[in-house]
Amino acid sequence: MEILNNKSIPVVNYASGTPEDIPILMQGGNYIREGKDSHKSTAIIFSLKEEVGALAKALKIFDDDKVNLLHIESRSSKRATGDYEFIVECDTHEGNITGAMERLREASSYFKIISRNYKDNSDVTPWFPRKIRDLDKFANQILSYGSELDSDHPGFTDPVYRKRRAQLADIAFHYKHGTLIPTIDYTPQETETWGKVFTQLVDLYPTHACKEHNHIFPLLIENCGYRADNIPQLQDISDFLKDNTGFSLRPVAGLLSSRDFLAGLAFRVFHSTQYIRHHTCPFYTPEPDVCHELLGHVPLFADPEFAAFSQEIGLASLGAPDDDIKKLATCYWFTVEFGLCRQEGEIKAFGAGLLSSYGELQYCLSDKPEVRPFDPQKTGIQDYPITEYQPVYFVAESFADAKHRLMQYAETIPRPFSVRYNAYTGSVEIIDSKKQLDNIIQDIKLDLNILQSSMLKIAVMDS
Repeated sequence: MEILNNKSIPVVNYASGTPEDIPILMQGGNYIREGKDSHKSTAIIFSLKEEVGALAKALKIFDDDKVNLLHIESRSSKRATGDYEFIVECDTHEGNITGAMERLREASSYFKIISRNYKDNSDVTPWFPRKIRDLDKFANQILSYGSELDSDHPGFTDPVYRKRRAQLADIAFHYKHGTLIPTIDYTPQETETWGKVFTQLVDLYPTHACKEHNHIFPLLIENCGYRADNIPQLQDISDFLKDNTGFSLRPVAGLLSSRDFLAGLAFRVFHSTQYIRHHTCPFYTPEPDVCHELLGHVPLFADPEFAAFSQEIGLASLGAPDDDIKKLATCYWFTVEFGLCRQEGEIKAFGAGLLSSYGELQYCLSDKPEVRPFDPQKTGIQDYPITEYQPVYFVAESFADAKHRLMQYAETIPRPFSVRYNAYTGSVEIIDSKKQLDNIIQDIKLDLNILQSSMLKIAVMDS
């Protein structure tokens, strides 16, 4: 799953009602400009099916679920002449907001969540998930794509493809943490498209991919059904990753904001699409699809060092200011998406954007692009294109070295606390008191005792 960076989108300013072009990352993924009000809120756009009293019925949904509306307005629809769309801002402090949205989605001809206010009774620290199930709160708040395609998308004029995308988006929208990921019955046409991409890339991996990717890929063939004639299922892959590094997959309908996507990595959760690119363009996609996710991203999430590095990016993002989110997302772009590494005197590819693109995988190891050493302070401010091959790549000496450098950089992010992931409870602990430090010290002492005991036993065995 790629995160949407360096792109402006129309933002509704409810104070003035005028659209503004505000970079997503500068707003931390928000569509609504935050004012002095410290409410947490969600904004929704929906069009109602034509019938008498439709709006009253929609408002009754919020009333039944005891959701307070902070703002409501209407506008002419750009999707259907003569129709109207309604924009409502909901207070999320009380009431069953999730239930209300699900019922409203069923009653609407068009429905989209367009924002969440990250303020959590604080003007300093943005809201962030504390437990892994909190990812449910934003997993369906995508910024673009999903079932809505841009006019230049290869599948824009294909009604069958658009219907299929809507079907898969609906599965992602209704997925909840702790449930099994639904199995997708891929069509012969979809499988054929996957097979073309799979066959082309597999021939290039032995010479161009990093050794970790090449070590894990045969295991995915053996355990998860990776074949040219079969698109693997997310649940099978998620189980495999869980057994190896604790990472898991959850379905997503489209692009998330940088803040939301990175937050998932903090819990070792990767948001993955299930749809596939249009069959007329098997070697091109304007968005992340199942080929990009499963061929590019998944293999390395089974590598312990890479998994730890990815989680560090996520942990560093929790509660970080918007400017730092932008820098972390850029570091993600130049590592997890388009990273190179040095192995045995040669440069190899480990970024998913490279490992899922036959053309760029060849290009990145040629003498055409510029190559620089990975340094989060410098990498985080590097501009980059999103619709063409990268003119600049960054090389990590190893995943362990990249993690160490990122952890050092994370210490410079202005937060009044540190965070620690508790794998036993699936939660993020905020470290801001002496008692918590004492508990961590005790844990470290126990680990040191185990280490010392193990070293003594190994020494005896070797003597």
